[in-house]
Amino acid sequence: MNAKPIIAVVGRPNVGKSTFFNKMVGARVSIVEDTPGVTRDRVYADASWQNYDFTLVDTGGIDPLSDDPLLRQMKYQAELAIDTADVILFFVDGKEGLVGADYEVAEMLRRTKLPVLLVVNKIDAPMKELDKMEFYALGMGDPFAISSVNLLGLGDLLEEMCKYLPTPDPDKEQEDDPTCKIAVVGRPNVGKSSLVNRILKEERVMVSDIAGTTRDAVDTRFEDNGEDFVIIDTAGIRKRSKIEDASLERYSVIRSLAAIRRCDVALMLINAEDGVTEQDAKIAGYIHEEGKACILIVNKWDAVEKETGTMEKFSKDIRNDLKFLDYAPILYISAKTGQRCDRVIDMVRKVFANTSRRITTGVLNDALHDAMAVTPPPSENGRRLRIYYGTQQGVRPPTFILFVNDKDLMHFSYERYIENHFRKTFEFEGTPVRIWTRARKEKEE
Repeated sequence: MNAKPIIAVVGRPNVGKSTFFNKMVGARVSIVEDTPGVTRDRVYADASWQNYDFTLVDTGGIDPLSDDPLLRQMKYQAELAIDTADVILFFVDGKEGLVGADYEVAEMLRRTKLPVLLVVNKIDAPMKELDKMEFYALGMGDPFAISSVNLLGLGDLLEEMCKYLPTPDPDKEQEDDPTCKIAVVGRPNVGKSSLVNRILKEERVMVSDIAGTTRDAVDTRFEDNGEDFVIIDTAGIRKRSKIEDASLERYSVIRSLAAIRRCDVALMLINAEDGVTEQDAKIAGYIHEEGKACILIVNKWDAVEKETGTMEKFSKDIRNDLKFLDYAPILYISAKTGQRCDRVIDMVRKVFANTSRRITTGVLNDALHDAMAVTPPPSENGRRLRIYYGTQQGVRPPTFILFVNDKDLMHFSYERYIENHFRKTFEFEGTPVRIWTRARKEKEE
């Protein structure tokens, strides 16, 4: 899965960025309020327009002239969002008109060298479109007059925006990149950089005991037994209550999430001294939701006092806390001493093969018929689910479509049963498996 282009929506506070964002993603993801500074964090959501898929970034407002600490932090937040963007939508307020802060924001955006579209918002009627004329003074090209509230003028803006995005080609099947991309993720100070250095067999990444040292996601190519890999060392993700520099920390979060999105296998590091924390569960949830293969790496195992059954008890606790990752293998290591670190890439190689595995239609349907013979499909109100056949739609993760008589008759429990049967029949350790049902014909009246 390629990372989607990122569209950053920026501007000073209270110019309607969040309203536009919510209209685009079809939900009230950001808080909309007339008080400047309500949107303090960047908010990310996927959106689409005319077959173009992208990720919108809603930012806190930029007020370069303010001495308010919160607004200074929001300015920095917007700068960080801009740093990750492919296209920038620069919002200004058509009702209030051009103000000094708009010039400051425009000057900052000019330095990015990215495509910037000037959006004059709150133009609520066609006869007010002349209100956009004064914004030519910003030197940012032709302004687009829109009303986020009334959905006026969005078509022209989005059409221009999409000119800077990769052209979608639904008929072209994306070729699988043979190079496995590995994201090393986890909370700060769990040993991510130390593990990367062990894998690379050199001090390629700075290692420090200070939590949050690695601010950016760093890609490094390497070779192991003739195979090429890319490893991505990411910044740690931690709870807000423990963040001293909130802006840098949130920047680390989006870098980590972006790394998860573009990886093939995620190495989820857990501190053996802490066990699975709430934040670990959130990070693991990101991995699962993105459909990425995963290996749970319990680091600092050398620091744990052991007795008979210690590892088995720890594994049981992990399985209990991360039930949705029951397919992920667990590996106990010490990046500090090198204990079992030599097993990591071998396990990555295996998991990558599993998440990339294709099953022929004939073999798949043999397994499907075996599953139905052991446990027949359920029935409801006198109607029984019929599964006609299945086919594999894609890989990374393996995704299957089952053609049925009525999608509503497919209970979650039976779908899970089919998934588990596929897992036993085929080698899918370490990867999620997705199953979609599709009605082959209209429901019977």
